[in-house]
Amino acid sequence: MLLRKANNEIAEDIYQFVVEDITGKTIPFSNYKNQVLLIVNTASNCGFTPQYEGLEELHKIYSNKGFSVLGFPCNQFAGQEPGNEEEIREFCNTEYKTSFPLFKKIDVNGYNCIPLYYFMKSKAPGILGTKGIKWNFTKFLINRRGEVVKRFSPTDKPQKLLQQIEALL
Repeated sequence: MLLRKANNEIAEDIYQFVVEDITGKTIPFSNYKNQVLLIVNTASNCGFTPQYEGLEELHKIYSNKGFSVLGFPCNQFAGQEPGNEEEIREFCNTEYKTSFPLFKKIDVNGYNCIPLYYFMKSKAPGILGTKGIKWNFTKFLINRRGEVVKRFSPTDKPQKLLQQIEALL
């Protein structure tokens, strides 16, 4: 399945996608045009959950330079994001004081995978060309043209991405 724009051209960037934020508001990705983005599937009960702190730090350091972290909660990996959107938002605000945008809980693999993730996985496959997301806190770095630049594993801590982010800013 190739994702296509309205004029039937194959999608080359993320700007044609529309998602729902954690409050249910529809957000077109065109709102993020000309920004560098780090898109992450998150979970509140995962061994990698402390990465919220590093993600928030990146967001605070670079947001005034046209950078955003975008968090997409996902419960597909060992049920590590069981809460509803309000519980997730409360957890992130209370435990990690997150200010970066959070979105509706999604599937990143399988039949219900949202088109944005299908697109990113096709543009930046994992190890040995695998397309599936293996675990929580897989990260996708997007340049100012809306192109997927790189995929990072859950074990890649946010601080490890500093040089790549700065190069795109």
